[in-house]
Amino acid sequence: MTIARDLRVNQMIRIPQVRVVDEEGAQLGVMPTPRALEMAQERGLDLVEVAPMASPPVVKFLDFGQYKYELTKREKEAKRKQRSVTFKEVRLSPKIGVGDFDTKVNRAIEFLGDGDRIKVTVRFRGRELTHPELGRNLIARFADRVKDHGIPERTPLLEGKSMHITMASTHKPKGHEGPAKPGDGAEAREGAAAPAVTAAPAVTAAPAVAKPADATPATKATVPARAAAPKPAATTETRATTRAAAQTDAKPTNDKTPAPEPVRTGE
Repeated sequence: MTIARDLRVNQMIRIPQVRVVDEEGAQLGVMPTPRALEMAQERGLDLVEVAPMASPPVVKFLDFGQYKYELTKREKEAKRKQRSVTFKEVRLSPKIGVGDFDTKVNRAIEFLGDGDRIKVTVRFRGRELTHPELGRNLIARFADRVKDHGIPERTPLLEGKSMHITMASTHKPKGHEGPAKPGDGAEAREGAAAPAVTAAPAVTAAPAVAKPADATPATKATVPARAAAPKPAATTETRATTRAAAQTDAKPTNDKTPAPEPVRTGE
């Protein structure tokens, strides 16, 4: 049974009598609305009016919160599968080559095969605008090539410096792809497990590379230790002693003691 979103639930139902349907779809007959609401509450469900235009209105015992969740889920699934028709454009020129023309035709067939509408446009440049029949012939030839996939909606129309025509597809729009098959999931899991086996040697080789790296910081730390070692204190004392001796040698001698007279002996 299809149930709309804007439904009256529980105390919102003001009709004196209603026709009741239980959660399993069994008919319980016509009864007063308060009695139907009491029965729904005894079963832990909500009383939902599913057919307000009937006489009397039809109500059903439902878990309204769960129902709204399931309804939203179904709408999302339907929206994911549906596909809107888009409008594509194919541009031509009066001097287009044979190869380019075939490419445009194949591209238009792909669009029409997907269920899209296409707009075929011929643009004129300079004095080409004085020969609109070239554009009409080109569009007619293009429409003849894709007639198995689309039909023109109107005759070619010249607007400004371009002439165009719209074509509708004869195919139904293609929906989105369905969920993946169970076999595909198994293959995906096997593919995901393969890189784990390949990456195992890299984990084993990591400690061997890290050993030389650990020795380098120790060597660097030893060099600053030697350079920062203090000089021996004896060197400072030696310099002080040498400086004092040099000052002593530089002082002049001021001793005025007379020299002893020579001893005379009798002859």
